[in-house]
Amino acid sequence: MQADYDTLAKTIAALTDGETDEVALMATVVCELHHADDRFDWTGFYRVTEPELLKIGPYQGGHGCLQIPFSHGVCGAAARTGEVQLVDDVEAFEGHIACASSTRSEIVLPVYNSKKTLIAVLDIDSGRPKAFTQNDATALARILSDVFSQ
Repeated sequence: MQADYDTLAKTIAALTDGETDEVALMATVVCELHHADDRFDWTGFYRVTEPELLKIGPYQGGHGCLQIPFSHGVCGAAARTGEVQLVDDVEAFEGHIACASSTRSEIVLPVYNSKKTLIAVLDIDSGRPKAFTQNDATALARILSDVFSQ
């Protein structure tokens, strides 16, 4: 089953309406995303907690890395560049951090607040190679913007 992003966006909007706490929003978004698509083996946020450092936030799936410097891995690249990272094969990504050995591909999106400040990255891992497309990136970015940037 693949996510119906239109329905998912409406569900998330209804669940998060009026909420301003970023951690509560992240927990709700992660829960809805993770259970909406069987490609998603690990779904979670890494929050910017100090300059150049991400720390694990709300997630679904097995254990994640506790902290990731902006200088390391796919999550660090998304935080450092502010660009979506679509990785078809994590083994081919130089500097990939193997938080879970089962991960074959991943997508990581930067998350901004209404002041356009980077607050986190959304990391979704899959045990399937080439699991994610630009369509996923576009739909997920829209959901993140609707929830966190308004």
